Amino acid sequence: MTGEGAGARRVVTWGLVVVTLVVAVGAGALVLRRASGAIGGFGRSAAPVITQQVVVEQLREVAKLVATEMTLRDVVIYEQRHLLSTKRVLLVVTGRVGAGIDLQAGAADVRIDSAARHIVIALRPAQILSVEVLNVTTYDERAGLLNPFTPEDRDLIQRRIRSQLEEAARQSGILRHADESAAKVLTNLLSRDGYTVEIERPLVIQKPVG
Repeated sequence: MTGEGAGARRVVTWGLVVVTLVVAVGAGALVLRRASGAIGGFGRSAAPVITQQVVVEQLREVAKLVATEMTLRDVVIYEQRHLLSTKRVLLVVTGRVGAGIDLQAGAADVRIDSAARHIVIALRPAQILSVEVLNVTTYDERAGLLNPFTPEDRDLIQRRIRSQLEEAARQSGILRHADESAAKVLTNLLSRDGYTVEIERPLVIQKPVG
């Protein structure tokens, strides 16, 4: 028995591509209310001061909203040979892949310079958060008497579908979009009362090729 036959040859056809930027409704106003409440006893002329606690709480509240979703179609081919008999199936799959930054997992480090009214947020890179298979259509399925499809084949096909959708989304730039979405959401959320927001990214060391 040989190993798996020809690997899945990717032929990507694009369906609807959606980049979702979601800002928590009223979250900016909540920042102002909390910041103003913290300095309420200092008079009306005092400028609001945003504390690190306020920023961290806001990051937690929008943790699940900083995301990018992409809906795409892909062709998955599974082929396996055994005893001179080849089984093969061609599938067209539609899936939705989500990427983002899990702020609840401590993916952000916050530094505030109240005198300069400057907030620095160090974010980890975005990651794939979900892969949802929406539809699978079989266009060609062939198996021999000595090499039928088994439950193990079906499980392997399902894993291949998910991994191929994830890889197609990565190649399309979903992680870059997710990073940009997170930066935009957090900048819009925290740029209040003269504060500026700076998003820091970790240094990525490229491995040499070859």
